[in-house]
Amino acid sequence: MVISETTPNSPVRRVVIVGGGTAGWLTACVLASEFQTSGAFKITVIESPDAPSVGVGEGTWPSMRSTLKKIGLNEAEFLRRCQASLKQGTFFRNWLHGRGESYYHPFSPPAGYSETNLAEVWRQVRGDHESFAHAVTPQCRVCDQAAAPKQLGVPDFAYVLNYGYHLDAGAFAHMLTERATEALGVQHIREHISRVVHDPEGYLTSLVTRSGTEVAGDIFIDCSGFQALLVEKHYKIPLERVTSVLFNDSAVAAQIPYGDSTDDIRSTTWATAQPAGWIWDIGLRDRRGVGMVFSSAHTNEAEAHERLHSYVESTNRRDQVETALAEARLIQFTPGYRKTPWHKNCIAVGLSSGFVEPLEASALVMVELAARALADRFPTERSVMPQLASRFNREFNQRWEHIVEFLKLHYVLSQRDDSDYWRDHRNGNSIPDSLIERLALWHTGLPWHPDDQRADELFPSASYQYVLMGMDFQTTASPLPRRGREEQMTQAQTLFREVREQGQRMSTRLSSNRQLLSELRQRDFAAL
Repeated sequence: MVISETTPNSPVRRVVIVGGGTAGWLTACVLASEFQTSGAFKITVIESPDAPSVGVGEGTWPSMRSTLKKIGLNEAEFLRRCQASLKQGTFFRNWLHGRGESYYHPFSPPAGYSETNLAEVWRQVRGDHESFAHAVTPQCRVCDQAAAPKQLGVPDFAYVLNYGYHLDAGAFAHMLTERATEALGVQHIREHISRVVHDPEGYLTSLVTRSGTEVAGDIFIDCSGFQALLVEKHYKIPLERVTSVLFNDSAVAAQIPYGDSTDDIRSTTWATAQPAGWIWDIGLRDRRGVGMVFSSAHTNEAEAHERLHSYVESTNRRDQVETALAEARLIQFTPGYRKTPWHKNCIAVGLSSGFVEPLEASALVMVELAARALADRFPTERSVMPQLASRFNREFNQRWEHIVEFLKLHYVLSQRDDSDYWRDHRNGNSIPDSLIERLALWHTGLPWHPDDQRADELFPSASYQYVLMGMDFQTTASPLPRRGREEQMTQAQTLFREVREQGQRMSTRLSSNRQLLSELRQRDFAAL
């Protein structure tokens, strides 16, 4: 133990990040782009030389665009180097009955969302017409055509339709490493950590590597993934398990080539429900990332592998399938999160903070939110850390609870009865009280814009509408004779017509995802 010479008024100027990967390097870049690292302020990343990438976080939310812009990355170069494609939401298949039904959760909110609740009107006028998502946003028709959300020549990060990315997590981490070390002044140490040093009050003071190098710091960020070297192994902060709510705890993941070089690059993540889990299918530029996430209490690795094999075989030649799945790997995790991600002067970010499952791609956006929160409210001295930690912990506990509830909604609304997996998900004992309460309220009034409590809500009320309507959630019409009902109906019909016209126009004018990415690469090569 080292007796620290720091005092409560000592300035916080040295940041030490444990672990690289996407979480570590994205956090380093966000902080380094906020603070000047050439003077007293210093950021050091200590990365294990042989730590493998988990690689399940290949989908992002639209927030990643502003993050990439903030840290100074060129979008075209990012798309090229990270095998990235443009993602416009998630396409769900077989979640309701398991008989081929589908729906979209797009990134664009319903038309006129802040003024008109189209969900209420759509229920009354839909008949056998188009789905809710198709009726309220042109994005779904664009996704039907595997079209891109923007045209060549549109500036970086600007768009016609809101979008995030599908990306190669390993390539992304490498690009972030270069940006951090070569342009933003971040120090990089590739060594194993052998010892953690703290002061009598329990605050970390330094980390000692196997070679004997001692790296001192004022604040330490644990981005060591599932190992949670600081927050769990040192501080013994437990994981708040949510296995009684979300059952999935394993995944079999593989990289699959396209069946043909001209195959569509889908602009949505495909999530296809299975008897004991679901299969993700993410289209990158030159390959697909696929995986079967499942509950080990309801099936096993062999059966999951077989399900994945059958799924991929429908889109690829047998030799491609056998080669790709021979290298499939098993990923095991405990769904849960830390209720105290910030303890003393240590903050857990990324997988060390928590992970529930890949549905709706919350992993990377939680890294973005944590890094931004730290950058916006960085402690100027140790004395304010307890207050900042308390605020940070409350905020991220709420975010985790929100994620768990929203993901559970997908399972609760299912009417599948082909396995214990789906029946157990509908068991009232596995449903959070907050979700039970909301479902009761939504039977008489669907969530809408006024229900959103914060501007950066991870899953705003529009997201709930897409899932509820996509999963055929039943509501009763309001018995109250509200004024302006006829005006609302007229406005809604106008919006429905405009959405239909926009969708038809965009789906014919926007190039395909593959064509746009190909044109961007050709433009880059021509500029060399």
